[in-house]
Amino acid sequence: MTSTENKKTVFALNGRNKEMAGFKDVFERIETKFLLDDMQYKELMKRLENMAAVDSYGKTSILNIYFDTPDYKLIERSLEKPVYKEKLRLRTYGVAEDDTNAFIEIKKKYKGVVYKRRISMPYKEAMEYLVEGKRPEKTSQISNEIDYFLGYYKGIRPAMAISYDRIAMAGIYDPELRITFDTNIRWRTEKLSLKEGNTGTEILLPGQHLMELKIAGAMSVEMARILDELNIRQTSFSKYGRGYQDLLSQNIEKARKEQSQIATFRRAV
Repeated sequence: MTSTENKKTVFALNGRNKEMAGFKDVFERIETKFLLDDMQYKELMKRLENMAAVDSYGKTSILNIYFDTPDYKLIERSLEKPVYKEKLRLRTYGVAEDDTNAFIEIKKKYKGVVYKRRISMPYKEAMEYLVEGKRPEKTSQISNEIDYFLGYYKGIRPAMAISYDRIAMAGIYDPELRITFDTNIRWRTEKLSLKEGNTGTEILLPGQHLMELKIAGAMSVEMARILDELNIRQTSFSKYGRGYQDLLSQNIEKARKEQSQIATFRRAV
């Protein structure tokens, strides 16, 4: 077995150990996003072989419900690209059942740094908490912050489901390095249950991959060189933001058709 293979084996075992030890409930990191075509993705995966390895989860379906006010105040503000913005979402890994472990997350971004705080509980309890106001038995500082969030944004409710398939990688030599590749990114505003699986309207074009580079500090020189050689450029991309913009476009088109039908009817009479 080669040195690199040894490193990958150790990483995979560490991943399983971390999984058994519990989840991390507080994150602070810089997240940079890139849109890749299929050729760039395949070439990049070759270049990453000695730098990162797919984690113990492999390919995972990630299902989310984003919560917002009736007038979509949170996502409207986020799209204005302010210095500070925040979101609330419910997430499961895989299609949810009542007893599936679910994560309630507050995600904040301030001056380019992402802060994520989350708690976990069975999916059914999480929905009862967020939608019906039934507080969980166990409370914490983070659950208190979620309570404040729910009280501050009046009328907050499930607004949009965002789902996708993800391959996650972590650094072989740098444990702080995390890279994810998302495909089949979809949104919907009907049937807002994570029991529905990854269904909805496609956001990406065929063959596209959304890459996220998640690091504690500056990007390594080697990673910057690889991305430059493959002409992979940083982009601004919000899954919820793209879904919301698609929703607005659909609503505008629907209103235009309705107005056209009304005009046609008036001419006919």
